[in-house]
Amino acid sequence: MPGHRFLPPLALLALLTGCAMGRGVPERSAFETFESANTYSRSFDHSPAQTCEAARRALLSQGFVVGRAEADVVEARKYFQHDDNHEQVEFRAVCMPQLRGEQQTVVFVNAVQDRYVLRRSNTSASLGVSALGSVSLPIGSIEDSLVKVASETLQDSNFYKRFFAVLERFLPEEIERPARPAAQTQPMLFPVQQYPQPTPGELMPGVRIEDLPAPPPAVSPAPAQPAGAPEPAPPAPMQPVPATPPAGG
Repeated sequence: MPGHRFLPPLALLALLTGCAMGRGVPERSAFETFESANTYSRSFDHSPAQTCEAARRALLSQGFVVGRAEADVVEARKYFQHDDNHEQVEFRAVCMPQLRGEQQTVVFVNAVQDRYVLRRSNTSASLGVSALGSVSLPIGSIEDSLVKVASETLQDSNFYKRFFAVLERFLPEEIERPARPAAQTQPMLFPVQQYPQPTPGELMPGVRIEDLPAPPPAVSPAPAQPAGAPEPAPPAPMQPVPATPPAGG
């Protein structure tokens, strides 16, 4: 058609690609949805120490190599080999006290799978022979090394269900209960130090009570008057003395 120019196929493809890049295609960096599921956790009635010990025994029974085992955390690894592909699973279990409900322990688990590929690289080296002049002989060698190509957290719910089922087999029959804390009394504002009261025999060391002098006898009261005896006469009242007039009056 006159007035229109046709673009070649390569130019049209470049134009469409540029328009798509200009719009900005969103990239998804994570696939986490934070669902309210118990895939990675399970509650138990045993104490945290008992539950983590059962987790350690469960991992050992499945061929894992335990690298860390404490009262509240267990870490273990297991290795797999498929031809030139090498896989490694790192398992981690954390035992924490339960905050709600009647059960006293909640276990959080996760497993990370790393994948390695065997890579072979050719290296060459030269060997100089001084007797023949500047003649170099090439020597080649092949080096094998494992290169990590992927790392992913296992999200298979059946994988963790099987682990919890094995863990329950190693839980002991007797359940440990934490001791109740002792009742605390209200502290005194001004605490007074208490001293033991000494006995009479400890007042003076080396002196017995029998060796102490006897106390003085008590003063007996005046004897009572016998019945029928006349009462003593009261003393006579004192007479006033008349005043003597002065001389020459």
